[in-house]
Amino acid sequence: MSTEANFSKARFLTVAEVAELMRVSKMTVYRLVHSGEMPAVRFGRSYRVPENAVEQYLKGAVVDSGDGHAGTG
Repeated sequence: MSTEANFSKARFLTVAEVAELMRVSKMTVYRLVHSGEMPAVRFGRSYRVPENAVEQYLKGAVVDSGDGHAGTG
């Protein structure tokens, strides 16, 4: 599959949109991008994050508390 096919239907989000979606600061998103934890494309001086990259990051960031009650405690 070519790069063009990968991005032809991709929806890109701004850093501000990602921050709002994740409910974190823009600086947190910039740190994730610069550390390589979240892929992004640079357009001039700004970054755009593929929407599916945010979904993949969040899926990988789920923490299992080990007690069978996710989100409590």
